[in-house]
This record gives sequence, structure tokens and C-alpha cells, in this order.
Amino acid sequence: MISIAIEKETGEQTLLEVPVDMGLNLMEVLKAYEYDILATCGGMALCATCHIEVLEGSEKIPPVSDAELDILDTMPATSERSRLACQLRPDEGMDGLVIRLGTFDEN
Repeated sequence: MISIAIEKETGEQTLLEVPVDMGLNLMEVLKAYEYDILATCGGMALCATCHIEVLEGSEKIPPVSDAELDILDTMPATSERSRLACQLRPDEGMDGLVIRLGTFDEN
């Protein structure tokens, strides 16, 4: 089990206990915690409705794939910290990750 923090726009953080032994991706974890993640494509990296911003710990996650980058490039507001939650599988190395949900300005 690892902890991942979800930060609201107010700066308030909520810690989630995330299992690393179930093979879930981060989108599935967020949906299980009942966060408002559409996940229209079901985790196929086709829709970007599970867009997150990695605020802390980007060095703890794998680099963005070409397929993920192609989808992120179609979005009107992303940043260099943007990722698709469906493309991230929590593992022990991601303990302490801090993310924010949704679409963001480039600043």
C-alpha cells in the first residue's frame, strides 16, 4: 500500500491509500475512491477524460509514452506536468506522489 495525495485548487490535500498489488491503474483507483473521473474510453488513452497534473513526484513515474503524448497534445489546456491517470500503474516507487485532477491552465 502506498499513499498518493490529491490536491484541490485551494491547496488542501486528501491522502489516498493505494494498493500496488491489484494491477489497477491510477484512473481505476480514483474511480474506486469516487472521484469525478469520466474515463470515457475505459483506460485506452484515447479520450483524456482522466487528465491529471503531477504536482510532486514526477521523477517517481515512468516517462510519458508517444500514445499518451499524442492525446495530451489534443487538449486545449495542459502543462509539462500533465498525464493520463489511465497510463500510470501505482507501484512502491510512487509513494508520496501529489496530483491534481482535471484540466488546467498552462501556468
